Amino acid sequence: MKPGFIYSITNKYQTVVYTGVTSNLRQRILVHKEKRHPTSFSARYNVNVLVYYEQFQWIDDAIAREKQIKASSREIKNTLIRSTNPSWKDLFEEIKDIMTE
Repeated sequence: MKPGFIYSITNKYQTVVYTGVTSNLRQRILVHKEKRHPTSFSARYNVNVLVYYEQFQWIDDAIAREKQIKASSREIKNTLIRSTNPSWKDLFEEIKDIMTE
């Protein structure tokens, strides 16, 4: 099995938070940033700022964690993001060179 990541992205105003799962975090964030799917939720709402991520040894663990986060309230999501990224800075520069397949 592959390793996996969960991630949360937001727009520049932090009014929308999207949580997803992927096996290649760098590539997935590029898809959001480049709006490769113009009709997708993230493209329509300009959600492309990586503010949170977790790495898992197995993709199934990442999927389970994604479901847990998606089921939680917005305040819990905000608290989770602030726990590691209090200023909500874009973490893409942090991961762009170290996490490639």
